[in-house]
Amino acid sequence: MATNLPYAAPEDVGISAERLNLIRPMINSYIDKQLIPGAVTMVARQGKIVHFDVQGYQNCEKQIPMTKETIFRIASMTKPITSVALMMLYEKGLFQLGDPILKWLPAFKEAQVSVYKSGRGVDLVPADPPINVLHILTHTAGFATEYNPHNQALYHQAAKFRSRKEVIGDFVDRLAAVPLNNHPGVMWDYSRATCVVGRLVEVLSGQTLADYFQEHIFDPLGMTDTHFFLPEEKLPRFAVAYTPGDDKKITPVDPDTKESFWLSKPGIYYMGSGGLVSTAADYFRFTNMLMNGGKSGDKRLLSRKTVELMTMNHIGDLPVWLTGPGHGFGLGFGTTLDRGQTHNMVTEGTYTWGGAFCTYWWNDPTEQLFGMVLTQVRPYDHLNIRADMQTLATQAIDD
Repeated sequence: MATNLPYAAPEDVGISAERLNLIRPMINSYIDKQLIPGAVTMVARQGKIVHFDVQGYQNCEKQIPMTKETIFRIASMTKPITSVALMMLYEKGLFQLGDPILKWLPAFKEAQVSVYKSGRGVDLVPADPPINVLHILTHTAGFATEYNPHNQALYHQAAKFRSRKEVIGDFVDRLAAVPLNNHPGVMWDYSRATCVVGRLVEVLSGQTLADYFQEHIFDPLGMTDTHFFLPEEKLPRFAVAYTPGDDKKITPVDPDTKESFWLSKPGIYYMGSGGLVSTAADYFRFTNMLMNGGKSGDKRLLSRKTVELMTMNHIGDLPVWLTGPGHGFGLGFGTTLDRGQTHNMVTEGTYTWGGAFCTYWWNDPTEQLFGMVLTQVRPYDHLNIRADMQTLATQAIDD
């Protein structure tokens, strides 16, 4: 719930209240055009929340207002949490980033790459080098994906959900049998790699990913509304998911009913790449821990040095096609390398990631600025709302 959060007057932390007020009409413009149902927005500086606002509806059809306690499908915003979980085990000395994952996930022992012949067809050759931990944290393992036609049919076959009794290890074993698109380390390509990260957490810890998250991240941070599968009693707070029609106006695709995939039935498929639901308050607690160098109050989840390692660029000059020029990728986060190339206001060293239902957050350590916008529209590539939110939060700096 949105309680016990740190607040400050904007001017006390170098933020203009007048400039922050530009956020509300920006969000309203999207709501008025029926491009989004509503949104929750948040801005913090120096660990203090200066803006926490709700607008529109979590369910337009039933006229249920968006609230600070609304629960969202955060999709790929799960990835940073899964990556943090693995790096907590790194701090225990259980692996090094250059270790091949086949040491713990033997299904990858025979990993092969499909290479186009000069004529028709492909050759299969052994992966060189073998997939290592760094590769799965940085999306450079070479996995087949839903975005790339190469090996796409085989990927979809492996990714097909089998039953409620399936666990993520079943998918990971099937993925290991799909030929890689590239040799590891050659290319950045967004994939289900973080599911492999999550499976490695399970093998190294001896716990399910859900249990590990709960014991080592959610409970210490007080993230009481973050779940892989939503308890039924929280259904009234669950936002409806929408999709744009031909005119870009939203229509519901996943209503807040007991048939939703995200509700407990119970589910045991803990998808480290995109399975969580959460609230703005809960996710702020997670990101603020990172901004504080791995510490929340008197609880330390990560070393400051580990956070530094995770949020630096680890892929050299490989292009990150999903975010464009000037961006790199760390151990679970997108990173800003050159704002002259990104054409964004945030400072070099900013790290971030978003979710498929148009959820987004970022930490700018230089400015000690955090921002977040949560709504539920998929796809959202016709919207500028995430970039608009980042611009309006950053332009409010006034010191």
